[in-house]
Amino acid sequence: MATPARADILSLFRSLLRTARSFSDYNIREYAKRRTVDGFRLNRNLSDPSSISSAYSDGKSQLEVANRQAIVYSLYAPKAKSVMEITS
Repeated sequence: MATPARADILSLFRSLLRTARSFSDYNIREYAKRRTVDGFRLNRNLSDPSSISSAYSDGKSQLEVANRQAIVYSLYAPKAKSVMEITS
């Protein structure tokens, strides 16, 4: 597999954050955002093309999992909002 372009990597990052925003539960939504940002920070300094490709394919698989989980969680959304979501 060829090394993904910078635009592909940024697109994956935005897709993961977009999917994280689709979770209805506050805790899961924030966890998905934090996990996305932390994962990209961890792999920021990769320079080997094979490790970049591996991290990119792992990110794509995580995106598929997150999309499936967002659908499942939307079916069973909590009735009450979290304390963190209530506006004063």
